[in-house]
Amino acid sequence: MTSSKKIIYDFGANNGSNIPYYLKKADLVVAVEANPSLCGQLEERFSTAIQAGKLCVENCVLVGEGDNQEVYFYLHKRHHVLSQLPRPDDSVIGDFNRVLLPSKSVMEIVRNHGAPYYIKIDIEGHDEVILKELFRNQIRPPLISAESTSIRVLALLAAMGEYSAFKLVEGATVAKMYGDHTISVNGRHESYSFPPQSAGPFGEDIAGQWMNADDLFNLLAAKKMGWRDIHATNLFQPDPTSRMQKRRYMLRHVRGWLLAKFRPSQETNG
Repeated sequence: MTSSKKIIYDFGANNGSNIPYYLKKADLVVAVEANPSLCGQLEERFSTAIQAGKLCVENCVLVGEGDNQEVYFYLHKRHHVLSQLPRPDDSVIGDFNRVLLPSKSVMEIVRNHGAPYYIKIDIEGHDEVILKELFRNQIRPPLISAESTSIRVLALLAAMGEYSAFKLVEGATVAKMYGDHTISVNGRHESYSFPPQSAGPFGEDIAGQWMNADDLFNLLAAKKMGWRDIHATNLFQPDPTSRMQKRRYMLRHVRGWLLAKFRPSQETNG
């Protein structure tokens, strides 16, 4: 599957906080959102982009496989960002309204619109299913991101996705870290402030160096899973002079120095 367009897929578009940024970076943005009320807001807010053919809003529940059947979806009563397809735990089920909504498979959407340049996945509790289906169908966009709800997300990206370079975007600090941030738009640079609740930048717009999977695994082990997105690419290679790589070299050097210093004293005292 090839496309002459730069197409960005926003899987879990929510209230559209990512769309203004994505419109700067793509020829076409495909925003997929299950919540009918939020989709109505998107269509009103971005009506000019829709009319210009720059934005397509898909109001459906995104599933791995299916034939456009209605499925039960759980709309959170207070926080729309927590709405989800999987049935919530019994301890919180009272916070949700269960509704029947139309669904579409991820592959139907991709086939309808074209090969992706970047895919952002944030669909509470269902990211792994979508990743597996994309990779099973040989869809490996140059840039992709998914929420780090479990270490399996990184495993899928590194193994099945065959990606070698990774970055991390912290959801809780996006507005603070990426306020008045320099982004690249059509070969030039401009300032852009990412709003709270947005997914933040992708690709080279993300601050910091690209890491390999081992370094990212260690970083996630220290930070724990949660509200942060793992970004993966096959466009770049990890920087061999990254901070973690330097620390690894330093530890090896110190270990070697200590061993060399300790052994003679052992022989002397023996």
